[in-house]
Amino acid sequence: MSEFTKVRFTLAVLDLERSTNYYTTVLGLNIDFTAPGWTFLSRGSFRLMLGECADAISPRDLGDHSWYGYVTVSDASALFGEYQATGAEFTQTLADKPWGMREFGICTIDGHRIMFGQEL
Repeated sequence: MSEFTKVRFTLAVLDLERSTNYYTTVLGLNIDFTAPGWTFLSRGSFRLMLGECADAISPRDLGDHSWYGYVTVSDASALFGEYQATGAEFTQTLADKPWGMREFGICTIDGHRIMFGQEL
């Protein structure tokens, strides 16, 4: 059976420059490269592509509560503290859950919701 070697998520954003700045300064991702209308970012094994779609409806304006993704991390407490210091908007604060995860959630500048969790 073939193994998955990387996972890369793609998000539509309204303003590529603004969103790229958010993902680098608030969430601590690195820019791998850019192309017209695109920014490719990473942090560790997490990969993200931002595509500018200026006419799309912002996830914040959709009114639903669906999650963009769940990212497993090595130290949720440290990451939560880092994101507190950089001004991230939290949808859930850090807590140990009965399903064996220490987790928290954020809402990005575009309204995408991301959960971060550490296996207990």
